[in-house]
Amino acid sequence: MSIVFFGTPTFALNSLEALLKNAEHIPLVVTQPDRLGGRGHKVFVPPVKEFSVCRGIPVLQPSSIREQGFISELHRIKPEFIVVVAYGRILPKEILDLPSGGCINVHGSLLPRYRGAAPIQRALLAGDKITGVTIMKMDEGLDTGDIILKKELIIEQNDTSQSLFEKLSVTGADAIVEALKGLRDGLMWPYPQSGEPSYAPPLRKDEGKINWNRSAQEIFNFIRGMHPWPSAYTFLGNERIKVLKASCYKGAGEPGVVYEFSGDSLIVGTADGLVKIDEVQPAGKCVMKARAFAAGRRLREKHDKFV
Repeated sequence: MSIVFFGTPTFALNSLEALLKNAEHIPLVVTQPDRLGGRGHKVFVPPVKEFSVCRGIPVLQPSSIREQGFISELHRIKPEFIVVVAYGRILPKEILDLPSGGCINVHGSLLPRYRGAAPIQRALLAGDKITGVTIMKMDEGLDTGDIILKKELIIEQNDTSQSLFEKLSVTGADAIVEALKGLRDGLMWPYPQSGEPSYAPPLRKDEGKINWNRSAQEIFNFIRGMHPWPSAYTFLGNERIKVLKASCYKGAGEPGVVYEFSGDSLIVGTADGLVKIDEVQPAGKCVMKARAFAAGRRLREKHDKFV
């Protein structure tokens, strides 16, 4: 029996590799088309494609997953399962109904919490302490399918979206192997989701502006959730500065005002508490210590203000 794997970003790689190590037969990988982006309009190849090509696995990148030639190829393979990990498109019913065992998804939250495209970032933005992955049998809805398996993961204080992506990628890889075994052995059965759902829409590039009139804890969670993309940012006059690393700090100060310098860091006021900024990146410049940035701009304590 075979598995067709649908996935695109780095998050999907651990699951694909785990299936291969578990001796699963994967005759086809499906990923998003290559795209142009960045300076010089370079071609960006999906990480799942690079991984698969290096291992000699055939790859298809349909511009539309409703293309009849593509669907005919899936029918020819007759997969037992289609495994979907961060593919980036909603599958039509014709594909959902195609594999004998169903389409199985690795989702980066504990469903029904955070249905949608950005569950990992939204969990950090909300200040959650626990997250996890859900292995789900897909249906036509947005992450509404029956649950096969859940695995919890504690969100550490120093986690960012980047570190949490890496951890949940590993957790998801373990979980998909366990879930497929459970389904085949008749030890696991999909069951309906229960509880109040919440949603995790994709982040927008313009969503990263820091609101200094929020609490220090909220701003700290915001900076973590926005790292590495689109990055939290603020302005000093007309200069845009990304804030890459920060933490909460005891005390009080006026929102946005540079309260004091501490080692390599800046202490900035919020509506409730202080934020210690450790690393920043001015527009078009390299990442630097916050204190070095302050020295270069000749910032003054309890005078200069971020907005």
